[in-house]
Amino acid sequence: MNIRIKALFTLFFLFHCVFVYGQAPTPDLLLVNGKIFTSNPSQPYVQALAIQGNRIAAAGTSEEIKRLAGKDTRIVDLSGRAVIPGINDAHEHLFIRPQNSVEVDFKSFDPSWAEAKRLLTTALANTPKGSFIYGDIGPTIFHDVAIDRMALDELSRDHPVILTTFTGHAGIVNSAALAAASVSEKEPDPVGGRFERSADGRLTGVLREYAKFDFDRRLADRVPDGQAISQLRGTLNTAAKFGITSLQDMSNIMPPSRCVALLEKIPVTIRVRVMRMPGTTATGRDTHEGWPAPVVTNPLIRVSGTKWMLDGVPVEGTFTPRDQSSPIGELTMHLPLTFPKSAMASMLEESLRNQDQLLVHVSGRPAAEAMLDAMEKAGGKSVWSNRRVRFEHGDGLTADLLPMLKQMGVSVVQNPSHLNANQMVPGLGAGLAAVKAQPLKSLLDAGIPLAFGSDGPLNPYLNIMFASLHPDFPQEAITREQAVIAYTLTSAYAEFSENAKGSLEPGKFADLAVLSQDIFTVPASDLPKTTSLLTLVGGTVVYDAKVINQ
Repeated sequence: MNIRIKALFTLFFLFHCVFVYGQAPTPDLLLVNGKIFTSNPSQPYVQALAIQGNRIAAAGTSEEIKRLAGKDTRIVDLSGRAVIPGINDAHEHLFIRPQNSVEVDFKSFDPSWAEAKRLLTTALANTPKGSFIYGDIGPTIFHDVAIDRMALDELSRDHPVILTTFTGHAGIVNSAALAAASVSEKEPDPVGGRFERSADGRLTGVLREYAKFDFDRRLADRVPDGQAISQLRGTLNTAAKFGITSLQDMSNIMPPSRCVALLEKIPVTIRVRVMRMPGTTATGRDTHEGWPAPVVTNPLIRVSGTKWMLDGVPVEGTFTPRDQSSPIGELTMHLPLTFPKSAMASMLEESLRNQDQLLVHVSGRPAAEAMLDAMEKAGGKSVWSNRRVRFEHGDGLTADLLPMLKQMGVSVVQNPSHLNANQMVPGLGAGLAAVKAQPLKSLLDAGIPLAFGSDGPLNPYLNIMFASLHPDFPQEAITREQAVIAYTLTSAYAEFSENAKGSLEPGKFADLAVLSQDIFTVPASDLPKTTSLLTLVGGTVVYDAKVINQ
């Protein structure tokens, strides 16, 4: 935030207080004697904060802030603990599953079929008929064409069995699962997706891209509201325990109307942005879902933005035949598209017409090039530089594309746990460093906004660890402070909210987390152990580990 805007916010806050109270009121809460990282580049660290109502009133030394206390002000001594702005998870999916579901733990990201078959058989023998059996698989099983619907039917025809690649972009399911989702033998392929078939035209049980998303949506539709609310509440409670105060949901598992209705019934205590992520049909993209936006009564919830998938992921190669696989580095540079290039022009036109932020999944270089070209043809810098089109992931953004990204005002939302391919599956990330994929440091050096979201494990400190190490391409690692800014201030920027939250400075919402350890100094391997001891949203405690003496 520039100096003029910060000054205006501070003045607004003070004038508001004087208008309401007749004079600037004393703070409700003081946090003192801490190591407070503000995400504010002009004042990165302070010792203390004053909170009045739902906003930060002042930041400075403990001595300065203590002088603001009144007789009713509560003072919390942080005893040197680290504090950060509330984490804003810029890329998450709020999932719900059928209530009679069992998740089989395969112990590794890339199990063998022998291991998977053994554990699935045990799970099937110990669950009632009709229970849904889920498991996450890697490239070994996915690229083995012998493992299909028939192979899973041999295990069970009484239980829906669903094997999903750990990227979520493809799956292998049995006949019971297809029936549960009402997928017929004559099901047409949705645009941007595929229900794969054998030579005789029969479904193989392999689902790819928008076909997999459609399948997941159909199963989610079966989940009763009560069970859905319980699952969503569990996710949001976990988020608060990590110090996540804002969560941006890519709403692919349910339409925004249902998502909002469920969130309001919980009710949520952290901020949730619901972003439209419609599916497709055999005739085209569903451009009507979420319009008009559902009515929202909880001020912590809002609906904005629309996301489309421009390509798949290198692990599955979008629609590349299963029996063909290439090094991930090579596929990143040549990853096939899900939509024709002409569709990108339509997405941009819809974004302008609806005054709605456009978010696009961009994993490979071809999709990035195609969208940047479409933006140039649709008005270029003069139209797009301030509209903050988001590239989710941006793995294939090589150095030559960065000037155009900067010119078009594109924000990149990366998911640091994705930067660990070689540790997930040895050899999986082959070639990524060689082709200079998955940039972080280069984006910051070029002045391109870099935000973080989980899109996987919710633990933000695991993601901060990966960002500060970048196991696949260490030259692109960034500092922990830069990673926290990406997870707070720039994530707020990525949703047009940087003037209200994302940093701990006067006038902004008092969204923050007091951490269990100093994430700026602990060994990198210890970062994932971090939790929040005290999480505030708008000055209100939403999680308290009962460790800090208040």
